[in-house]
Amino acid sequence: MRRWLKGVLLACGLTAILASSAPIPTDAQTRTLLPVPPRLSLPHAQYYANHPAEWRQLMQPRTFVPADMPTAPLAGQPPAANWQSLTNLYPGTSPSAPMLLTDGTVLVHDQCSPNWYKLTPDNTGNYINGTWSSIASLPKINNVQYAPLYFASAVLPDGRLVMNGGEYNNDPSTNSCNSGTWTTLGAMYDPVANTWTAVSPPSGWTTIGDAQSIVLTSGTYMLANCCSKQSALLDATMLTWTLTGTGKFDENDEEGWTLLPNGNVLTVNAYVGTGTCGTNTEIYSASAGTWSSAGSTPSQLADCTGTSEGGHPSYEMGPQVLRPDGTIVAFGALTTGVVVPTAIYNTSNPGWSAGPNLPSTCGANGTTPCNLADAPAALLPNGNILFAVSGGLFKTPTSYFELSTTNVITATTARGNASSDSSYYINFLVLPTGQVLSTDFTDVEIYTPANQNYQSTWQPVVNSVPNRLAPGGTYTLSGTQLSGLSQGASYGDDDQSSTNFPLVKIVNNGTGHVFFARTTNWTVSVAPGAAGSTNFKVPASTDLGPSTLYVVANGIPSAGLRSVFPIASRWSPAMTSMTTATAILSGTTTRADRQCCGC
Repeated sequence: MRRWLKGVLLACGLTAILASSAPIPTDAQTRTLLPVPPRLSLPHAQYYANHPAEWRQLMQPRTFVPADMPTAPLAGQPPAANWQSLTNLYPGTSPSAPMLLTDGTVLVHDQCSPNWYKLTPDNTGNYINGTWSSIASLPKINNVQYAPLYFASAVLPDGRLVMNGGEYNNDPSTNSCNSGTWTTLGAMYDPVANTWTAVSPPSGWTTIGDAQSIVLTSGTYMLANCCSKQSALLDATMLTWTLTGTGKFDENDEEGWTLLPNGNVLTVNAYVGTGTCGTNTEIYSASAGTWSSAGSTPSQLADCTGTSEGGHPSYEMGPQVLRPDGTIVAFGALTTGVVVPTAIYNTSNPGWSAGPNLPSTCGANGTTPCNLADAPAALLPNGNILFAVSGGLFKTPTSYFELSTTNVITATTARGNASSDSSYYINFLVLPTGQVLSTDFTDVEIYTPANQNYQSTWQPVVNSVPNRLAPGGTYTLSGTQLSGLSQGASYGDDDQSSTNFPLVKIVNNGTGHVFFARTTNWTVSVAPGAAGSTNFKVPASTDLGPSTLYVVANGIPSAGLRSVFPIASRWSPAMTSMTTATAILSGTTTRADRQCCGC
């Protein structure tokens, strides 16, 4: 840790300032809400440590406004996009950092606590009507309770969830999240055993904090040190680290990582620790373990010049989203009152071009330039990008837009509580239904796009799968594009919620009930046509009888495999063959290949 940072924490006393702004308990009736500490670069944290009055102003209580129930469209009109609150109230107090597991359930972390809650869709695959349950609490590590806010996270190919760091971590003595932590704590969750295991930081690291992370196409998890140029690769079996990423231009602080179709990683520099500001971008070579320049964006995107509301550059960057056409949209984060640009990177013919400018319709009066300084974005099944914006740094309200595949930005419906939300409160997660789940430290809501039509070339393709499945059995399927063509959602530096992995969904033809078979050992790739495979375990509770199997990635399903049947007493002994999906879909399978009584 830098010497001056230690001085900030000890002499300037931001920890004491935060402790005096202890969270206000949430009440289900009055709905007074927890203050939400902002995501800060280290230089920006130093400013607030020296300006406690501005910090207290930022940490004001909020109020809750639930999402309106969607109204039916008028006759002859297409359906409108809408947000819906869940039927069952989130059981915690301050939901954040949603993560999709490979069995179709969603984990949501309770801000600054050791608690995670699991959302299980109903038996038709509906998440709005899903039910909540608790999972095991985060562990104490070296007598310190791990209870972070703003951390790195990923689902590994073996199905486990890993999380590292946290810009804040709970202090049990004050029941508040204290600043100045940038903790190196970490943990691994095994969803089958429902247990957490402590994960030590790479040797010599004194910070991880609000770091970025990514799962490379090799299946290896790569983690940044928020506050230096360091990064490391995790051996998920031994829980040991190997340093990587030499040649990094600037510190990792506030930057995001986007997986490229060729297996490398793209970032837009935030210029923390350089004393300068500019338009440079970098690519990490997965084979060489080194960083090099990826060229310059046409306009500056990082908020690294001027003085924002904190009297200091925030150094924030917006999210970066890979689209199915192989282009990456990088959203600008400038908070200096100017029109904010976007930039587009072409992965097929590498290079940057100008994207559309963000609207200037944000802020309380609707006249402030919109920006994504700490803000989320998510790729919808139709190729549009949903994103949330604010007018200025850490300001309210939040507005919502979609960026089309032709780079046109259109306003869309705002989620509940938008008037008192800032964009940094919001996280997105792409669901298997093609909807987007969102948290804002208040409640959990789901966005249903007006148009969920996807191109057939974007679908996963299953080439081989057993056509006789038993509840509780484990199988392997293979195909192409099984992990999709994007990571799905993006926030930037922390709270990664990538969904570029295959889900296996089984729908019983008679009951209509939906069952997700837990997937493991899947191939990680976002390249078009990439060949891959995954193991999957059919739930023991799966309904018996004829069923249809789908592989879903980033909310886009494969064609349904109609000749897949869990074993039932109605099966003929002759049903013993393995049938390829290609034959099934082309109609070339024979009755003998899939005979069962009453099929």
